[in-house]
Amino acid sequence: MMVYGQLFREKNNKSERFHMEDPLAVQKLSRIIFSCLPSSPDVPVVVVCIGSDRSTGDSLGPLIGSKLLEKRCPLFSVYGTLDSTVHAKNLENTLDYIHKNYTDPFIIALDACLGRTESVGFMTISEGPVIPGAAVKKKLPPVGDIHMTGIVNVGGYMEMMVLQNTRLSLVMSMADSMAESLWKAGCWQSNRHQILYPKKEGTV
Repeated sequence: MMVYGQLFREKNNKSERFHMEDPLAVQKLSRIIFSCLPSSPDVPVVVVCIGSDRSTGDSLGPLIGSKLLEKRCPLFSVYGTLDSTVHAKNLENTLDYIHKNYTDPFIIALDACLGRTESVGFMTISEGPVIPGAAVKKKLPPVGDIHMTGIVNVGGYMEMMVLQNTRLSLVMSMADSMAESLWKAGCWQSNRHQILYPKKEGTV
């Protein structure tokens, strides 16, 4: 049985958030991601980075995906980059492909979102799936065993225009922190596998 979520404080609302200017945000996010990961190396971990490179605010997901590939994030398969985005038109096909090619994958979904003025700049991590496209009234399938979001701008009015006029520096900083958090958690996961499931002599 897959056990995760040990580091979420509230049992009824298993969600945490940290501001990107918090100097410990990356470390805190990494610890929570790691605590959520299945311990068995037989469970594939797939990161789905949702968004579009044609909108500054919505490019958070693809930026994270590209940064993870640059870092060669250990053990994680990554879908959604600046060169190959996962967006509203191909999300269902991408999820179908993942479930056909991975046995019972543990999926981490990443997406940008809009929120209150005082929430802009916060990175969140929650148990359960993200509902992509909710801010712009699109009906898309839920994604993820856990999900991470970055609150990139203020919601409530003309969401598409707000996303397109989001500051690139904010999105880039947030993408750096979230990608670093995932990379650290992946490294810790790799070390855990080496300790708990050491390779026998003569195996590759």
